Amino acid sequence: MVQEKILELLAEATDVDTADITAETAFADLGIDSLDLTEMAMQLEEEFDITLEMSPELNTVGKLVETVEKLIAEA
Repeated sequence: MVQEKILELLAEATDVDTADITAETAFADLGIDSLDLTEMAMQLEEEFDITLEMSPELNTVGKLVETVEKLIAEA
């Protein structure tokens, strides 16, 4: 569910097909900048009722999915 939502947001922002986005895909490779990430973080916070702190370590799709899933489990 989390991964699907993140892929959906990325596909909307980049016009890249979700089938072409993997856990190892870096946001920079998709042309996603810090402003895009901040907007996506706000959407994820609203969708999953979490507080997501973006950091340089959250630089791939997989790391973001893992972080969001962890925050949901802790909520």
